[in-house]
Amino acid sequence: MTGPLIRPDDDARIGDGTIYLDASILLPGQSGDPDADFREARLPNARRFDIDRLSDRETGLPHMAPTAGGFAKSMMLLGIRHDDPIVFYDRQGSVGASRAWWLARLFGHEKVFVLDGGLAAYAAAGGVVEQGVPVAHMPVDGYRTRSRYDLLAGAGDVLIALGDAGTLIVDARSSARFAAQALEPRPGVRAGHMPGAVNIPYGELLAEGGRYKEATALRGRFEKAGWQGQRVITTCGSGLTAATLTMGLVLAGLPPGRLYDGSWVEWGSDPALPIEEN
Repeated sequence: MTGPLIRPDDDARIGDGTIYLDASILLPGQSGDPDADFREARLPNARRFDIDRLSDRETGLPHMAPTAGGFAKSMMLLGIRHDDPIVFYDRQGSVGASRAWWLARLFGHEKVFVLDGGLAAYAAAGGVVEQGVPVAHMPVDGYRTRSRYDLLAGAGDVLIALGDAGTLIVDARSSARFAAQALEPRPGVRAGHMPGAVNIPYGELLAEGGRYKEATALRGRFEKAGWQGQRVITTCGSGLTAATLTMGLVLAGLPPGRLYDGSWVEWGSDPALPIEEN
């Protein structure tokens, strides 16, 4: 493979021993039951990768990346070794899968991919879908992490970047939320955006069915937003769709930048941090 994205009709190219992981997750305002959906339909021999279940809950913020030890434990419980090829997918699209892909890269998993368009695209391409109670997988030992904290940003990093012309902060939220024309979905979070940030709603990187646009279109969208070679920090509401921007950067042939894990739910909740509302 030469990139992180697997097309629904070419997944065989990643080789034998591939482990498929359903990373479906609900965004604010969405309803459903990803666990029940997984039991109803999944890729053959797939396993459920629950982003919320493995997140660091001690921060009080949603979806925060776990510790390296916590990530390793979760992978071993899923029967995954650090050198296994893994493919993350969503029921449709790739919001959860892109976040899971970023998490795996953060902790040094090298053979990690995303199924473009998710289960829906795979089934539409004639892929075999499995149903019923999933088969239990035996845990394994010895998962080794090699953390890449250069892919991660905290609030302090973003605060420093506000005055750095060499860094571009790119926000994946809707244009209405970015411009403080819509309330935030979580209580106690101010509306607006970080001073100097630019807005690329994550859906603008996607085509029909939630599949990623081609590299030239992705690069053009980042350039339209103001990218001229700067370092990039991606952000969103809570760290989920920021990973869609990160994936978009990589697919466009650009450096992946850093993802602000706390994102707006952290920034907008801290009255000491500056915001803009236009």
